[in-house]
Amino acid sequence: GCFECCIKCLGGVPYASLVATILCFSGVALFCGCGHVALTGTVSILEQHFSTTASDHALLSEVIQLMQYVIYGIASFFFLYGIILLAEGFYTTSAVKELHGEFKTTACGRCISGMFVFLTYVLGVAWLGVFGFSAVPVFMFYNIWSTCEAIKTFQTNVTVPGDQICVDIRQYGIIPWNAVPGKACGPILENICNTNEFYMSYHLFIVACAGAGATVIALIHFLMILSSNWAYLKDASKMQAYQDIKAKEEQELQDIQSRSKEQLNSYT
Repeated sequence: GCFECCIKCLGGVPYASLVATILCFSGVALFCGCGHVALTGTVSILEQHFSTTASDHALLSEVIQLMQYVIYGIASFFFLYGIILLAEGFYTTSAVKELHGEFKTTACGRCISGMFVFLTYVLGVAWLGVFGFSAVPVFMFYNIWSTCEAIKTFQTNVTVPGDQICVDIRQYGIIPWNAVPGKACGPILENICNTNEFYMSYHLFIVACAGAGATVIALIHFLMILSSNWAYLKDASKMQAYQDIKAKEEQELQDIQSRSKEQLNSYT
């Protein structure tokens, strides 16, 4: 009895929704956690090496602080939204019908399922933008890192020092053109690339970008699941209406037969 009960319980688990939920939680956790720490490291690098005047990067610091608060909100929202979608998967899977007997659908339930499809689609499109935006700091840090590697190669193969190889952060628009020094060249730039802040921020931005990509995949997975569940609810509602009509017709036929038998018995 316990074995059969366990088999029924395992059969009632919506594994597709469970996998999508785990992937969504993992992607959001990587994006929010790594992104928060990487933004803090980026501010430290700018303050120490590229913008020594606080007023030059004051706006950037405020924007980064606002983004960190947004990260808190994203993490909280997707934790709740993932649980809601997982619960919706439990209540719309066909295995629940076998566990709890007759499965009834209502117009409200179908409307809620359709709303989840629309909301997940909107969130998927939004996260595509987040994924593209998260690739921007990866591109910037990669350019700085590749420039440092070019300096090492230049110094190894050529006797002339590579002081003329520079990285100008002002061209990315994150700090104004009057920021001092605004750029780093030669050995100074190479020392920046060797700092722990640069190394950690670069790799954390890569992981955050990968987390955003995993979240996009999870939302696409959720969208397919929700669309399938909505179609199932729609078909179930049609089947329910057909069964109600059939039961009503059978009841009317039984009433007619019973009345016919009564009339026949009265004649005889």
